[in-house]
Amino acid sequence: MRINSVLSALLLAMCLSAAPAQAQDDRPIVVELFTSQGCSSCPPADQLLEELATRSNVIALAMHVDYWDYLGWKDTMGRPEHTERQKAYAHVAGSRSIYTPQMIVAGSQHIVGYKPMQLANALSEAASRDPGVKLSVKRSGSRIVVQAQPEQGLPKNMVVQLVRYIPEYDVSIKRGENAGKVITYVNAVTDIAEIGRWNGRQNLNLRYQISGDQPVVVIVQERGPGRVIAAARLN
Repeated sequence: MRINSVLSALLLAMCLSAAPAQAQDDRPIVVELFTSQGCSSCPPADQLLEELATRSNVIALAMHVDYWDYLGWKDTMGRPEHTERQKAYAHVAGSRSIYTPQMIVAGSQHIVGYKPMQLANALSEAASRDPGVKLSVKRSGSRIVVQAQPEQGLPKNMVVQLVRYIPEYDVSIKRGENAGKVITYVNAVTDIAEIGRWNGRQNLNLRYQISGDQPVVVIVQERGPGRVIAAARLN
């Protein structure tokens, strides 16, 4: 096991084993890591995300940003839209600055830097919440079918997002702060798109055309971006 992995695994196991069974199995927690191949502080957080990605009760997503590309290495998965998403999170939180690495847990809890204990606490808190919605995602030919049923009061202004990602890949970094390293990255997001909106008052029934064999994640989230209400994945 790599450096920091033992501590990280123990902390995560402690908090997630204490979470309600339903939250663990049926209502996974979305964790977004804003990271960069050109950031020397990011590899420990990348490793932590790799551990999270093995858990059925967590949807771990790596949002590679592009604002460190000027240091000499262009992130092969960096996307300007990921930078804009991070800026939008910061705006909602009342912050003028963005950082890497940064984890956003369930759309509402911001963790800057490599902080396993803070992450464990955030995951435990997120797992204890009742989302108030039952979400299901399935394939129907070349389409996915997204269905949601409100179980209690929900926000009136929510977006339904489709996320595609690459499960794992290695990068040999030639320049920049991580020059000379070969780093394994997991769940690198290649696309995130709004595919619908929902007022949370009636049942949601949405069909969307997809192609390719990349895994699919559907996220129902308050506009802003704000709190993640529910999420589901198809491998």
